[in-house]
Amino acid sequence: SVKTKRSVSVNLKRCVACGACCKVCPREAIAVSGGCYAAADLEKCVGCGLCEKLCPAGALSILIREAQHEKERQSPGAAPDVCPV
Repeated sequence: SVKTKRSVSVNLKRCVACGACCKVCPREAIAVSGGCYAAADLEKCVGCGLCEKLCPAGALSILIREAQHEKERQSPGAAPDVCPV
């Protein structure tokens, strides 16, 4: 059987970098990067969903992923190194 893990995905087009998700995350798995967008650390994220519920922009989603490939993936919509704004 394939093991699965719940974790957060950040929609960069909707994220307003308000930091609400950072404040509520019990694992400190989300940080606002460069003042432009929230970035998730999938190794720390346990998929509790608190950030998704609190995000005023609706930019966060909890996804179910295959745990065996977790280290090979970046967060969907992985943030660019440079702030587009």
